Amino acid sequence: MLTIRKASNDKREAEWLQASFDVNMGWTKPPGYFAALLERQASAEISLLLALEDSTYLGHCHVLWRSDYPGFRERGIPEIQDLNVRPDLRRRGGGSALLDQAERLIAARAELAGIGFGLYADYGAAQRLYIRRGYLPDGRGLHYRGRPVAAGETCRVDDDLALYLVKRLRTDMR
Repeated sequence: MLTIRKASNDKREAEWLQASFDVNMGWTKPPGYFAALLERQASAEISLLLALEDSTYLGHCHVLWRSDYPGFRERGIPEIQDLNVRPDLRRRGGGSALLDQAERLIAARAELAGIGFGLYADYGAAQRLYIRRGYLPDGRGLHYRGRPVAAGETCRVDDDLALYLVKRLRTDMR
């Protein structure tokens, strides 16, 4: 059974998440990644959400309450980040369930949710998912390492090249 819950701020949970991610995703996070996320959660910077299937790690994402991306930060738009679902357990609704919960958390505080994605094929499933869920480009174009990419500029296509999207969650805050 699929469940979504907020991560506990327990050191053992961080270790379990790190091990689960590293074993199941086909790539690894830097050592201490999840411990750092739980520290940020304890200081209310983020909310870390976990997707579990019968207590087995399925995936995670987090809500960054004060985005580093200027287009969101200036407008007070919380950003959903780091959505990951195990490749062997995809297409079971885990990613959508994580986004549903993240959007509920954001809607309690803000009118809009923000999200960004990389532009190469590894992000293809996420790109399609976000567009299907009603996210639209924020109109500020591509950004590389936090700054706008100017017309005619050359930049590296890697995880730091992103397009940012927004979705209206509430209409009562205009």
